[in-house]
Amino acid sequence: MTEYLASYVEGSWWTPALRQAQGPIEGTEVRDASTGEIVTRVSTDGLDLAAALEYGRTVGQASLAALTFHQRAMLLKKFALALTERKDELYALSARTGATKTDSWVDIDGGIGVLFSYSGKGRRELPNSTVYVDGPVEPLSKDGSFLGRHVYTTLRGVAVQINAFNFPVWGSLEKLAPAFLAGMPTLVKPATPTGYLAEAMVRILVESGLVPEGSLQLVSGSVPTLFDNLRLGDIVGFTGSASTAESLKAHPAVQTGGVRFTAETDSINASVLGTDAVEGTPEFDAYVRQLVTEMTTKAGQKCTAIRRAIVPTGTADAVVDAVRARIEAKTVLGDPRAEGVTMGPLASTAQREEVLRQVRVLQDAGGWLVFGSTDAPEVRLADGSAGVSADGAFVSPVLLRFDDAQADAVHTVEAFGPVASLLTYDTIADAAALVGRGGGSLVTSIATHDPVQAVDLATRIAPFNGRMLLLDRDDARSSTGHGSPLPNLVHGGPGRAGGGEELGGIRAVLHHMQRTAVQGSPQMLTALTGVWHAGATARSEGRHPFRKSLAELRIGDQIVSASREVALDDIETFAHFTGDTFYAHMNEDAAAANPFFPGRVAHGYLLVSWAAGLFVDPEPGPVLANYGLENLRFVTPVSPGDSIRVELTAKQITPRETDEYGEVRWDAVIRNQDDETVATYDVLTLVSKEYAAEPAVA
Repeated sequence: MTEYLASYVEGSWWTPALRQAQGPIEGTEVRDASTGEIVTRVSTDGLDLAAALEYGRTVGQASLAALTFHQRAMLLKKFALALTERKDELYALSARTGATKTDSWVDIDGGIGVLFSYSGKGRRELPNSTVYVDGPVEPLSKDGSFLGRHVYTTLRGVAVQINAFNFPVWGSLEKLAPAFLAGMPTLVKPATPTGYLAEAMVRILVESGLVPEGSLQLVSGSVPTLFDNLRLGDIVGFTGSASTAESLKAHPAVQTGGVRFTAETDSINASVLGTDAVEGTPEFDAYVRQLVTEMTTKAGQKCTAIRRAIVPTGTADAVVDAVRARIEAKTVLGDPRAEGVTMGPLASTAQREEVLRQVRVLQDAGGWLVFGSTDAPEVRLADGSAGVSADGAFVSPVLLRFDDAQADAVHTVEAFGPVASLLTYDTIADAAALVGRGGGSLVTSIATHDPVQAVDLATRIAPFNGRMLLLDRDDARSSTGHGSPLPNLVHGGPGRAGGGEELGGIRAVLHHMQRTAVQGSPQMLTALTGVWHAGATARSEGRHPFRKSLAELRIGDQIVSASREVALDDIETFAHFTGDTFYAHMNEDAAAANPFFPGRVAHGYLLVSWAAGLFVDPEPGPVLANYGLENLRFVTPVSPGDSIRVELTAKQITPRETDEYGEVRWDAVIRNQDDETVATYDVLTLVSKEYAAEPAVA
């Protein structure tokens, strides 16, 4: 693999070799992190970025616009399965980046897991349409003829995703998944040192034949003119250094051109050991295990890794001793292809030199080595022998200790490798202040079994963090750990950490969409959203809507039931049968003294039960099950002698892509004899897509 690494643009693979006859190509050599052997060369010399972006805005947008949220979600699952079938190829390449099998599992299987997660969330939490409705209806007129609603629609541009070198697969997929689900085409720009692994991942997806045309492009190499070609509707998701993020954010396309820019940058994350977590407690042990894991996984090249270990003054020596013992017992540094290696090299020799330079800065600021060395380490080579690798990017785990916890450098300088600094505190307020000195972090963990201490510290530091982990004996075994972002939770952080939010479940999908306030009549809002609004056309015809399959049912199909009188005997029977003898149903004087009731009233659940009897069609048919009620509100009390009726209207129809049935949400309104609203709620049913009634028996 020594030829130029390919890009995938405008529906085909491109390499600078296509223009080699025109003169020398400007490119960069990429080397094996352990051996220094050339893996490939990277260049975008001659690549038309403007054309690639326009291809995404036109062809990619059209391809994705033809699909609903659920159809896109199903494709994400198929992407995950395609990558799973060929992940051995990715693991083999990943070893060349310096990743151990465990590191590769975090990157490759973690990325595949993101696809599965968003596929599931898309089908569970999004409608089977292309418009997402946000929040409740806002009445804007007394007669209900003018309403407001917030909707999300897909941005009409390209999601440009600039990724870091440490997670070439996960980093790409955690951005791709929500953008794809939102209906936005993606242009992936991986970091050069490990871009060949991202290229292999994209190649597998393209060869699967599953990728809608124009929805995924890859640029392997530098993109100096990229921002000059961005425009309103495009969005940039950047992962990398804070300094690079600041320079990109200053571009006119972002400042005045309307291009959305979010960043997830380097972060001086912290882990705080509680005062109760002394040596010998489960919390102390969990803290040490976690700290060593974060120092050695991916050789510490994680934006979420622990950079500041903040511990009580009296516990510091014990922490140092425990960290030393665990690293010596558990960590084998070397080529990931060698048997028994648990920690590989950094991604490149340039990265090694940068990490060592930053360690020297920390030392000059008062940090002193309590474990590890900045000398070239002895490592296990690929053939199993031990030696110093002159061309490998190896750095041994390093723990520094600061006597002055207020030293500026420890809160501002990040050595992006297997490096952490130990700081001490005397009070919880001191610990919180130290966390805040990081200027905004992706994550801080707290190891304590004292809820009072945990709450005190968490409430102080939450504004400085995108995520917090509360670690104790009860969750230590099941915890995913300090450094593991999850697709259903926010991954991002304030301040130095970038201010953006990657992942975060459906929040990340909506980030790639525009929220718009829409004002109009119930009929117009129903047409736009695919959700029936009270006041829009409702059809009551001779055929009960429960007799209709999904293929026949339409939004606005309605049944208005007959009335049923509520007698005092009914209330008492229900009370004794259920055991609900609350005084408002059984004691006239006590009920009348209640400001909400005129006297004894019917149970709300009695009314809902009766309502089901009033609207249900009992014979076998396309309705398979009632699986829930939502948004139930009791508005007007019902007294003995009152009567009720029900209006049930098909509110939203959601076919399931993988099943022979779908969900129908019904708008239910119970009214009394004076046409006052008694209760409102949504009824959820599962309904067959097709249904053929059995012929009558003669």
